[in-house]
Formats: sequence, C-alpha cells, structure tokens
Amino acid sequence: MTQVKICCIASIEEANLAIKYGASAIGLVSEMPSGPGVISEETIKEIAEQTPPSISTFLLTSKQNVDEIIEQHHRCGTNTIQLCDKIITGSHLQLKKALPRIKIVQVIHVTNDESINEAIETSNLVDAILLDSGNQKLVTKELGGTGRTHDWSISRKIVESVKIPVYLAGGLNPQNVVEAILQVKPYGVDICSGVRTNSKLDEEKLKLFFDRVKSVNKLLAVDK
Repeated sequence: MTQVKICCIASIEEANLAIKYGASAIGLVSEMPSGPGVISEETIKEIAEQTPPSISTFLLTSKQNVDEIIEQHHRCGTNTIQLCDKIITGSHLQLKKALPRIKIVQVIHVTNDESINEAIETSNLVDAILLDSGNQKLVTKELGGTGRTHDWSISRKIVESVKIPVYLAGGLNPQNVVEAILQVKPYGVDICSGVRTNSKLDEEKLKLFFDRVKSVNKLLAVDK
C-alpha cells in the first residue's frame, strides 16, 4: 500500500484531519530559505507531542550542520528528521549515532541522471529517501514546496536502484497522483499545496487525494 505523508501541517487540527483520512506521516516545516508551511519550533513540538506514536512526524530542516540538526531535534521532538539540504558539517553516521531511535530521511532534488547516483550513494546512510523538485543552486535555495513536478522516469530509476523506502514529492495533486504512483511505484507520496486552498488544508481535496491513492492501490493489488 502506498503510504501518504501530508506536509506543511500548521496545527494539531490539520494533523488530526490528515490522520483521519489515512496519513501515515505528517511534515512539520521549520525555518527555510523559501517555500510554504514554515511554523515555529514551539508549534512543531506541540504537534509532535499530540500526534499518536504510530504516525511519523517529520521535522523538515534546512540546516547543514549535524550539531545544529541534533540541537534542533531536541527542541522539536519529532520521531523523524527530513534533511532538505546536503550535510556539509558532520555526517549522516554522526547524526544516526546521536539519535539512534530517530528515522533519518534525506531529500534528493531530482534534476537529471546524476540524481540517481546521488540517491544510490545516500541510500546506504539513511532510513529513507524523498524525491523532490527543488533547486539548491539558486541564490535563494528552493528546498521543497515548489508545486512543480520533475522527471518521474528518473524517480522510477531511483526506486528500482535502492533498497530503502522512497517517497515521491513535488507538484502532486489529486489529478496526477494515480499516474505518479503507476509510473514511479514509490513507497510513499508526499503532498503539500495540492491539498490546500488559500494555504489551508482543504478537506475536499484531501478526501479526493486519498480516494485516488486507494483506487490505484487496489489496481496495483489486482496486477500482483
């Protein structure tokens, strides 16, 4: 069954709504150079504390220093860390040793075939990979929440090349999620703006998204 992560959660009410429809994970966005959904670390901590333990709470961080990431996690208390940029000071191993019970998810911003090698190398260091459509080379970095899709044929190659779970993000919505799952066959899908209206979680869009995911899961089950 394709897992669903609802990102850019802004309140415990939004978290509960996402979980009600079947989200297995929620994304809590800390300070970013750009993009939607940023909330305070205090709010992240509050939501993480009130979310059932069975649900993955992702702290989205733009920090690139392992010591700073560890300190931020201690303040926020999620059960998962989503690294939206590359680590430049410290290592994934250092992070996992410091936080052995915390899942580490590395974002790979899919640009070209070089992203495949990046994902393969990274897959030995983390618990999961998330494929997104950002651009780390811009003056103001894009680390997610762009609302753009990327080349799903590259994403499919990544899924086929690694042995850990792969989430697909970037421009997903109720209209294209069936095609995305059929083409990429990810472990999970991750959505933010595609289920929102005026930045608020939209229950109708949310329900439609989950209905589409369930329909394609049934189709894949029949194919097996």
